[in-house]
Amino acid sequence: MPLAKRLRKGAPIDVKGSDRRVIPVFVPHLGCPHSCAFCNQRSISGSVEAANGEKTAGIIERALAESGPGAQVAFYGGSFTAVEPALQEELLSAVLPFIERGDVCSVRVSTRPDCIDAEALSRLRRGGVGAVEIGAQSMDEDVLIRSSRGHTAEDVRKAARAIKSAGFRLVLQMMTGLPGDTREKSVRTAVELAELGPDGVRIYPTVVVRGTELERLWLSGEYKPQTPDEAAEWCADLLEVFGSYGIPVIRLGLNPSNELSGGDALAGAYHPAMGELAQGVFYLRKIEKLLENGRRGDCLRIRVPEGRASAVIGQRRRNIRELEARYGFKKVEVIEDKAARGISLIPGGRE
Repeated sequence: MPLAKRLRKGAPIDVKGSDRRVIPVFVPHLGCPHSCAFCNQRSISGSVEAANGEKTAGIIERALAESGPGAQVAFYGGSFTAVEPALQEELLSAVLPFIERGDVCSVRVSTRPDCIDAEALSRLRRGGVGAVEIGAQSMDEDVLIRSSRGHTAEDVRKAARAIKSAGFRLVLQMMTGLPGDTREKSVRTAVELAELGPDGVRIYPTVVVRGTELERLWLSGEYKPQTPDEAAEWCADLLEVFGSYGIPVIRLGLNPSNELSGGDALAGAYHPAMGELAQGVFYLRKIEKLLENGRRGDCLRIRVPEGRASAVIGQRRRNIRELEARYGFKKVEVIEDKAARGISLIPGGRE
């Protein structure tokens, strides 16, 4: 069955941040049983020294002093449930007093799909964890093998079901442009992940990071990375998939760090506004679909929901310039409307 027919109807949604303020605590590489071809967590996280209980408490205290209570603590960078149980307990115990005082609302952890079992989930529940993120990366077995992931697509399915059954919120992460990946495979991965019913997803186009196996493959000519523009095209496909299922994309693209921006990002889809690029492609496609019946007038006026104008205009007005060049419009206006539920063209374009 064609993929388009498998997608449920729903309102497409944008990349958007969490509705909670997050206090990040980095545990780079802790617990990771494999060296994935693309991974150098010290560059990606911008953190070299992993946290312990004392450091975690200090990080939280400083963050609360700056911004006040109500945040969520998120452990990033490692495979949390693969860390020694005693250290997991130490890290989670450091957060519990802040939860009990009401300063921290919950905890989120990231881990691998093959590091989830009943004992691990029970430990997380005792430690105040409310959401578990799983690095699925791909649901294509060849891509997983060539990326040295060390787990299968079935591991992802089992972990997702276990997390949801245990009452946690589930966030799934995927990547595009890994070794052996194709645009079709990335869409199929998105469909399979959406079918697992996550509460949110993160999409990370692949970046060639210094000190990784992927760097060697790239230098030897065995791997061709995506450009940011190519990744934006692929990711626009994924925004459509997840939007059709009503699943929020809470992050698109690596969070810029001093290490990556300073030279550790050697090639691939590293861009400080990767999410904006993908959203721009996504919305340009929608506008062009509306224009299929032919352009009318010299001025194109587009009605969009409140808060969507920047995404529709595109980074550095890319979409405006593209519409003017491609269709000959003398002027393109994007008008926000609180009552709008989607994009529409406003009649009477000629001035």
